[in-house]
Amino acid sequence: MAWQSESIMARKGVARGARGAHHLITEQDQGKYHYVYGPYVDPVLIIDPGAVVSAETHDAFEGAIKHETDSPSKILNFPFLNPQNGPIYVNGAEKGDTLAVYIESIVPRGPQPRGTTVVMPEFGGLVGTGNTALLNPALPERVKKLEITAEKGTVWNDKITLPYEPFIGTIGTSPEIEAISSLVPDYYGGNMDLPDIGTGAIIYLPVNTKGALLYLGDCHAAQGDGELCGVAIEHPTVTTVQVDLIKGWPIAWPRLETKDFIMTIGSARPMEDAARIAYRELCRWMAADYGFDEIDAYMLLTQAGRVRLGNMVDPKYTLGATIKKHFLV
Repeated sequence: MAWQSESIMARKGVARGARGAHHLITEQDQGKYHYVYGPYVDPVLIIDPGAVVSAETHDAFEGAIKHETDSPSKILNFPFLNPQNGPIYVNGAEKGDTLAVYIESIVPRGPQPRGTTVVMPEFGGLVGTGNTALLNPALPERVKKLEITAEKGTVWNDKITLPYEPFIGTIGTSPEIEAISSLVPDYYGGNMDLPDIGTGAIIYLPVNTKGALLYLGDCHAAQGDGELCGVAIEHPTVTTVQVDLIKGWPIAWPRLETKDFIMTIGSARPMEDAARIAYRELCRWMAADYGFDEIDAYMLLTQAGRVRLGNMVDPKYTLGATIKKHFLV
């Protein structure tokens, strides 16, 4: 695991970075994919900390959009978007713990063209929506079907090929009592659409109920900051993660760790409130675990903090606040 051997997951996790049993969730194993994060369905899999899980994820439309002539508004049934694998029950997880998920690989699967992106009426960052109602007519619908390979990337047209930079658009743990749409990001994770939640990263998620109940899906082959038109390059995958459990390390919002930086993630509307949540949590993390005075952390982040925009289209917007690890020594 290279740098991951020194990660928070390896130092604090029950499995201490050791790989456990390998499990596979196929489409057949999953059966019904879920469109809600909540504690009211039976787990599809029960694992011990350290287990490795490979899941056959669907694209955000569960494969319903097959041709560029398709009309998304006629085919899709809102709010049944972002089908989720899981939930995965983690033995020993209790409220107040933290789940650590190392993203080992994301591999495209399915027949070509396996990638899909669309423009849909009243959905996106530059159009009127149900929440920002305008009299302007909706943009025309458009569908692009795209060839994707891990080796060559996404072929946009005969002049442009986007690199394959996959990440998990929607991942999180179950809320304690709520049942919340997989379109919504919040304190438990959810539809954050944050490109940093990609291969080689570790995401830390709060445990809100017994077993944690991990959900994941909605993998993207590429996406710019903001997911501007509301849809990234959606594609089905085999996504492999290693799941560990950190006992007695409560966190209020998701956190992320890479080789070079740590990040705290906030989701809210308006966008500045998401930024405030993320930066507040980063100040508190630096004070709790890295020896900073909270006010000094606040002042340092003013000079050295960076913000990553996940999405600006979902029911709540997502931002990640980061600081490079070399400032934390």
